[in-house]
Amino acid sequence: MRASSARTATSSGCSSATTGIPPHQNTIHYWWTKTLPAADAEPTRLHDLRHFYASGLIAAGCDVGTVQRALGHAKATTTLQTYTHLWPTAEDRTRTAAAGIMTAVFAAPADSIRTGTTETA
Repeated sequence: MRASSARTATSSGCSSATTGIPPHQNTIHYWWTKTLPAADAEPTRLHDLRHFYASGLIAAGCDVGTVQRALGHAKATTTLQTYTHLWPTAEDRTRTAAAGIMTAVFAAPADSIRTGTTETA
């Protein structure tokens, strides 16, 4: 038996107890697929969780470089090729800004817009 196939995850789940290096992806997959039914969870690929994580970072406003580093991509182009459709476009930002302006206008008393005061009659 090769040393790498004898690896077991530590309590942290991040490295081998004997070598200190991460377990092989097949080991992680094995334990993941065994754990899901035991937890009565829906079948979910680990790769799906990776996309979920990336989507959450983008939705929270993280830039390309931040997402690239979080996912371990060697190049920002890899991140962009996979997730470009999730970043807001200029049109999305314009709509959001316009909605904010309209919300402010309709929420404030009419005179406060002109004078900058918040007093009401």
